[in-house]
Amino acid sequence: MKEFRFVADDEEATDRLGRLLASTLPAGAVIALIGTLGAGKTRLVQGVAAGLGVPREAVTSPTFVLVNEYLAGRRPVYHFDTYRLRDEDEFLGLGPEEYFDSEGLTFIEWADRVLVCLPLDYLRIEIEVLGETRREFVLTVSRPAMEPLLRLLVEGLGID
Repeated sequence: MKEFRFVADDEEATDRLGRLLASTLPAGAVIALIGTLGAGKTRLVQGVAAGLGVPREAVTSPTFVLVNEYLAGRRPVYHFDTYRLRDEDEFLGLGPEEYFDSEGLTFIEWADRVLVCLPLDYLRIEIEVLGETRREFVLTVSRPAMEPLLRLLVEGLGID
C-alpha cells in the first residue's frame, strides 16, 4: 500500500485522524502537510496535539513565527510553516535537522516548498477541500519501508 485516502465529513472526523496519528506515529516522525490556505493543516495538527495531551486551543498556526513547539504533551510536537520562506536555504537556516532527530513529531505546513530538505522517511499528507468542513486527506509514504505505517493507520480508521 503506497497511499490511502480518508474523507473527513467534519472537524470531529479530522480530530479522529489526528488522534490516530498521535497514537500511531513513531518518535521522530516527520509529516509533510500540503494543501491550500484554509485546507485544515493546522486543524489536523491541533487534533494530533490534543491526542498527545496538549490543549487544542494552545496550537496555533506558525505562519509568522515559522515554528511552534508544544512540549506539554506525552511527546513533543514541532510545527513548521514554510509559506513565507523564500527558499530551501531559509528553511535549513531554521535548523530542522535538530527537530527531525528528536523524539518528537515534526509537522511541516507547505512542505511541497521544502521536500528536498526532508529526511528520507516521512509521511506526506495532502489535504483537499471538498466543502465547508469536508476534507479529503491523501496519505502517502516516502519509501516502501514505511508502508506498514499506512496499514496501521488504515486499520485504526476501520477502512477496508
